[in-house]
Order: sequence, then structure tokens, then C-alpha cells
Amino acid sequence: MKIQEAVTVLRSINKGIDNILSDFSEPNKINLAGFMERNYMFNMPLEKFSYLTGRSLTTFKRDFKRAFNTTPQNWLTKKRLELAHYPLTEKHRKPIDIFYEVGFENLSHFSYAFKKQFGVTPTKLADRKIPDR
Repeated sequence: MKIQEAVTVLRSINKGIDNILSDFSEPNKINLAGFMERNYMFNMPLEKFSYLTGRSLTTFKRDFKRAFNTTPQNWLTKKRLELAHYPLTEKHRKPIDIFYEVGFENLSHFSYAFKKQFGVTPTKLADRKIPDR
């Protein structure tokens, strides 16, 4: 009875309140895929990513799996390694100069993951000379 009274009062105050009251979309959730594509290089724990997207950690992981068909950690590692590939190959920057800016905390983990994904250490890739033309 009190709920019905409250709704009646709200309707008298704001005629468009039905649009707000009948909105069953999930509040404060932002587009997960778009957010992650824009922010994957920032080294944050998954809890922070989940908070910033308006989700609990469990919901974040479930929505992430649905959006990307992989785990957040695997996706983040792959995207960060792909981001590191260009400055190593084209700019010939050293791994020590880029591992942190692409989202890794540890140089040895970066080197291990890079070699696992690309089959060559980041140091060897960065040291490759550009062939004379």
C-alpha cells in the first residue's frame, strides 16, 4: 500500500517518472568491451577494472568471458604483448624501457610471456638490425 502511495506521489511530481521507474537496464554498467579496449595497458588489478565498469568481480569475469571468449588475464596479457611488439620491432626500443608502459610490473614476466607468444625474446627482437636497402 505504501509503495503504491509513493508511486502516486512521484507521478504527481514528475509526469515522466514512469520511464525511470520502468527502466530495468543494469544501472551504472558501462560497455565492458569498449572500456577494456581503451584501458588495457593500465596496470590495475581485475578488482579495479571490475569496479570501474560498475560490476562485481564475479560479474566482471562472467561478462568478460561473454564479450571476449577468454579470461581477463589471458586477454590482457595478449593485448599488452601486441602493444609492446611495435616499439620493439619498429622503434628498436629496449624491453626495459617499455615493459612498464604496456602494463607489466615485472621485466622477467614480460620477457617470458613475450617469448611464449612470439617465439623470440623481446631483447633479440629489439636488437634485430634493419636490413640495408
